[in-house]
Amino acid sequence: MAGHNPPTILLDPALVKYASMSVNRYKYFRWTPRTFGLTLLYVAIIPFGIGYVAYKTDGKWDMRGKRKGDTVSEF
Repeated sequence: MAGHNPPTILLDPALVKYASMSVNRYKYFRWTPRTFGLTLLYVAIIPFGIGYVAYKTDGKWDMRGKRKGDTVSEF
């Protein structure tokens, strides 16, 4: 009869170690100059840059209702 034996699936030890590490990542985190720089880059500098570009170009181009020969730039 089928189904009475334990499963014969073998887990990859590297994947088991990676899963354990990702669950316990907060225990081993340490602020270093590299982690501080990356955090500053992704949390402050990139969003500020995108917001600045969006603010400066807001309303500059109008893509709706243009005909052949009309300019895209509004000013």
